Amino acid sequence: MRKSPLQVARASYQPKLPKSLRGNVRMETGEATESVANQTEIKSMFPNTYGLPVVRLVEGGEERSFPATSVGVILSGGQAPGGHNVISGLYDGLKRFNKESRLYGFLDGPSGLVDHRYIELTDRIVDEYRNTGGFDIIGSGRTKLEETAQFDRGIEICQALGIKAIVIIGGDDSNTNACVLAEYYAQKRCGIQVIGCPKTIDGDLKNSMIETSFGFDTACKVYSELIGNIQRDASSAKKYWHFIRLMGRSASHITLECALMSRPNICIISEEVEAKRMTLNDIVNHIVDVVVDRANHGLNYGSVLIPEGLIEFIPAVKRLIAELNDLLANNDEFNELPTDEERRHYVKSRLTAESAQVFSDLPRSIARQLTLDRDPHGNVQVSLIETEKMLIEMCAKRLAALKGEGKYKGKFATINHFFGYEGRCAMPSNFDADYCYSLGMTAAMLIYEGKTGYMANVRNLTAPAEEWSAGGVPITMMMNMERRNGEMKPVIQKALVRLEGEPFKYFAAHRAEWADACSSYIYSGPIQYFGPAEICDRPSCTLLLEHGKKI
Repeated sequence: MRKSPLQVARASYQPKLPKSLRGNVRMETGEATESVANQTEIKSMFPNTYGLPVVRLVEGGEERSFPATSVGVILSGGQAPGGHNVISGLYDGLKRFNKESRLYGFLDGPSGLVDHRYIELTDRIVDEYRNTGGFDIIGSGRTKLEETAQFDRGIEICQALGIKAIVIIGGDDSNTNACVLAEYYAQKRCGIQVIGCPKTIDGDLKNSMIETSFGFDTACKVYSELIGNIQRDASSAKKYWHFIRLMGRSASHITLECALMSRPNICIISEEVEAKRMTLNDIVNHIVDVVVDRANHGLNYGSVLIPEGLIEFIPAVKRLIAELNDLLANNDEFNELPTDEERRHYVKSRLTAESAQVFSDLPRSIARQLTLDRDPHGNVQVSLIETEKMLIEMCAKRLAALKGEGKYKGKFATINHFFGYEGRCAMPSNFDADYCYSLGMTAAMLIYEGKTGYMANVRNLTAPAEEWSAGGVPITMMMNMERRNGEMKPVIQKALVRLEGEPFKYFAAHRAEWADACSSYIYSGPIQYFGPAEICDRPSCTLLLEHGKKI
């Protein structure tokens, strides 16, 4: 396969490791833990894996070797830069302590475990994928491991291959599944360990023990480069407002990080919208106020960052969506109506007065999406809604009214963008390459030490890599009970943007300045793989601010 010069150069990059993972390693055991909430319920559901201690890997001790073992690895959910380095770190860690150990990759996600599709990973295969983006070494998938029949199928293939441990690389849902799987295998005493690794570009898998999920750093740097390029173009052409929607349905971490890196004129944070109980009109009026103010200073251009999941955080729209889900689920009468106008009237006549008004205020194209595009469970597919186009249309309508009143004399030419898949498979930044390799090496050590129901973790991430701290945290420690599909289920608690957190506070303190300035933009440029550590190995602004560092 032909490779670019950068691919060739990156293949030779040797990820940096914490001191504790370089030489002789020993494990320190902490105190027993409990879940973040619903302790009684979680303990009763996970009697074999609840209350385990946090463990830490430290340098020193005697030189050790372990019996050969076989391990399976699964890439689960959406892609994130660095997944290949988790696998290469896991592979190297297993081989380091016993060259006879073997690593199998289950193909196309969790379904590979259930359907018994796999390959053995070898030096040749792993070396081909070091420091590369994507999940194509074995593929990924979104099959959920929730049923005992699936677990039992996993036992069958593990016993056939002699696999003693499974590493699941995924986000909060995937690691919740890992916890359920670990509990089941512990209960069955089948001798199969389960270890998780924290992946998601969305940044919402973090807590007191997991400082960040891998892939977030790289994805945000990719998006911020594109935003900076657009802002440079905007300040050059001086005639377009760019509305940029960014990935992150359940939390606004990506949008906030990109704002910190690029300093847009306007940035909407979903969690603030929900906390302040803002309406859609409140958001539109906020954007319009900035557009009008900039126009009064001769600046008919700018940038607006919008999180993908914004619409679900607007309380009135959230209630509307809930009503629509109930109204239209398996509704043959609605489905048989021949025209869009009849369907629109049908819906409005059956909503509460407040929701009917919200539905009427929406652009017709968005209202139609809310009624027609539904997932297999009958729910609105919010991620398909082009929120940036909706806001452009509503802002244009409001500005036209102000122009008619003589209160706005500017021009409102717009361009819309959505940045999502562009960042999920980029070559990992040095930070993610190092972090992921350390996670993989840590997972190997947890396996050799006989641990199950743990997530590999690496902390102290704002320090140089050699000072990072590696270990494991019980997955049950991160869990609480939440309603899913009408039932209360144990899940890893999602981390939303904290309005009292330092990243948001920094943004809130500076956004008025960024809105009014002639040019406050920052141009981060592409990811830097080569050069001074302060440029190439720099962690995200979010991570720096959360640890009291300056940006």
